[in-house]
Amino acid sequence: MAEEVLLAEDGKCVGSLTKSLLAVAFLASFGSSMLYGYNLAVVNSPAEYIKAFYNQTMVARNRTGLDDKTLTLFYSVTVSVFAIGGMVGSLTVGILVTRFGRKGTLVRITCLVFIAGAFMGFSRTFGSPEMIIVGRFITGVHSGISLSVVPMYLGEIAPKNLRGFLGLVPSIFICLGVFIAQILGLHELLGKEEHWPLFLSLVVIPTMFQLMLLPWFPESPRYLLLEKRNVHATITALKWYRSKVNIQAEIEEMQEEQRSMSSVQTVSVIGLLKDRSVRWQVITIVVVNIGMQLSGIDAIWFYTNTIFENAGIPVPQIQYTTVGTGAIEVIAGCVGCFTIERLGRRPLMIGGFTFMGICCAGITLSLMFQSHYISVACVVGIIAGFCIGPAGVPFLITAELFKQSHRPAAYTVAGCLNWLSNFTIGFVFPFLQMSAGAYCYLVFFGVCTAVAAYVFFIVPETKNKTFVEISQMFAARNGMLEEESSELGVANNPQLAKTNGYGAVVLEYDVIEKK
Repeated sequence: MAEEVLLAEDGKCVGSLTKSLLAVAFLASFGSSMLYGYNLAVVNSPAEYIKAFYNQTMVARNRTGLDDKTLTLFYSVTVSVFAIGGMVGSLTVGILVTRFGRKGTLVRITCLVFIAGAFMGFSRTFGSPEMIIVGRFITGVHSGISLSVVPMYLGEIAPKNLRGFLGLVPSIFICLGVFIAQILGLHELLGKEEHWPLFLSLVVIPTMFQLMLLPWFPESPRYLLLEKRNVHATITALKWYRSKVNIQAEIEEMQEEQRSMSSVQTVSVIGLLKDRSVRWQVITIVVVNIGMQLSGIDAIWFYTNTIFENAGIPVPQIQYTTVGTGAIEVIAGCVGCFTIERLGRRPLMIGGFTFMGICCAGITLSLMFQSHYISVACVVGIIAGFCIGPAGVPFLITAELFKQSHRPAAYTVAGCLNWLSNFTIGFVFPFLQMSAGAYCYLVFFGVCTAVAAYVFFIVPETKNKTFVEISQMFAARNGMLEEESSELGVANNPQLAKTNGYGAVVLEYDVIEKK
């Protein structure tokens, strides 16, 4: 195996990617993040079959069917209840990760997927449309929690020079989940009427793998040290993720964060919003998370089939074209993941939002002048621009901009705003489209341009920075001096004193080895 810790030009230790880090990143993303993407797209293909099931059930119950408006309302509730569940789940993130830890939360919420899968899978057997809606709501709750917890977990276990790479792995799996749902939804596979309950309930398979394997991986070392004060478990976890290396530098960096925290207790959402020392960090996560959903990406997915049909693509072939856009999502996500540590967070965010804005304006022009092939190119451009940066970087920088005490509350705020914006755009866009026509995409052009400008002028580059260094970069803008109260550090925790000197850490390290 290659050397696990390297020295940068400035003499600081930087970590390299270990098998343990890569395994836990893939496992957490496969069993959680991928389900979010899958559930976004899974209801598109069997839409007509689900509506037919609803109508048949109402005929059996009431001896009369549903009119088109009521049937559309039922299906709209089925789709949108996922976002409502996501918002509910995001509100519980702070409580769950503080009580159970990052990995512990991911393991415990797997039960939600099994319950949801059973509801959706047996809905036709019991003739109950309500079971589909409840199942969609529960999967939304799971996605609302995991969408915040997975990047938080990976951001805390990653060395600072790999935090961007590992932080964007979940976004690749989200795109992969959409792509898999599009492939399985083809008529040749599960896109037939008899298969839709199975199609909806397949979410249990990735979760089963996660439940079997994830418990064997350690908890976040930062959570163990800064919140649980368990030095022994912290060093064991660092050894697991860093292999046989000198972990002293990371222990010291965690201690520095411990001393700089204004409170050793986890801050509530209200406390976060009142804390002047993180004012601009909070504004930043509000802007980028709302901007991520209001960028028009959900509207584009909603309108994609119509744009392809207007471009002259035969209706039977549109499903394959849609699968092609899913492949572009995965490729673009991989490009962002493998370039973020070289380019940084700012270029991916600024470039992604700017390119999306240009393409939104391009769609407006193409619809005005009936140039449908340009519309198709702009749709592809918006999807690619979104997946390269705006799809994953907001979740990553939510972890980076806050210290341990503020991070759970920050993810609660970011997640709630993300899901609320998702629900809002899904509800408002049809009316916006009816009232503004082709000009509705200029709204998204304005949002993308505004977010790109905000990131350009306000947000500093966080690449290869510690959490303390990032907080110090915001200190002047917040009008605060970075506080480092020694009474909150080593002096208040005798166990931490053991790790102050290199020899002491080696001693603790050796004791664990002997055990």
